[in-house]
Amino acid sequence: MLTVTAHGATIPALGFGVFRMSDAEVERVIPVALEAGFRHFDTAQIYQNEEALGQALQAAGARRDELFLTTKVWVDNYSKEKFAASVDESLDKLKTDRVDLLLLHWPGNKVPVADQIEMLNTVKAAGKTRFVGVSNQNIAQMRESVRLSSTPIVTNQIEIHPYLPQHALVAAAKANGLAITAYYGMADGAVPKDPVLQQIGTKYGKSAAQVGLRWLIQQGHIALSKTANPERVKENIAIFDFNLDEADMAAIAAFARPDGRIVSPPGLAPEWDA
Repeated sequence: MLTVTAHGATIPALGFGVFRMSDAEVERVIPVALEAGFRHFDTAQIYQNEEALGQALQAAGARRDELFLTTKVWVDNYSKEKFAASVDESLDKLKTDRVDLLLLHWPGNKVPVADQIEMLNTVKAAGKTRFVGVSNQNIAQMRESVRLSSTPIVTNQIEIHPYLPQHALVAAAKANGLAITAYYGMADGAVPKDPVLQQIGTKYGKSAAQVGLRWLIQQGHIALSKTANPERVKENIAIFDFNLDEADMAAIAAFARPDGRIVSPPGLAPEWDA
């Protein structure tokens, strides 16, 4: 497994996300993901499946020192009364005394970024997480987080796929030493169906979905894959035995479009960069 490094964190370049997965789906697919070689798992308080993930990893006999666990604090817990307690609850559910990476899930519009960072730093200082990061922040918010945080911000987890490459934000993250973690890499099902990506995949004996994941990894991003179908797990991780050539990358670069963004919930999302 390739890794991405940022501010002392070494993160497996391909993660397994459990967004929109039921407890039963998590418990069914996690043992298969471990067997296939996944060690980086990504969840969040709002997914309501931290406990299922913790139980599944424990039941499968996963060694904690071989795992990289990420969870995210939900915006409703952005207060001094709730933040640390919510993290403790997440740790209990995940059956661990600390996660590897703790993220602020969305910036929202109610609590200043400065206050969010202060609370994140407090739980980091208490040993509840090895590293901290943000998610869904725009360039200005990300720079503010980096400036204010007493511990390095290692990643910004954002929506990235061929239709939304996020060049400006990626460049700003790189300038500040942050890794980019890409979610929604399949663009809500558009990537696997794309005829150009299918054609590129045919050259390598790969699916369009594998091409999409490889495109992310090849740019140096951390990519979050996801499937509730155990039969698809091996396909998702089989992206390290081929390289997209310059012509492939140029063809995919042409996919970018102004209306490519899919995820932008009101009250949670910031004002996005152009």
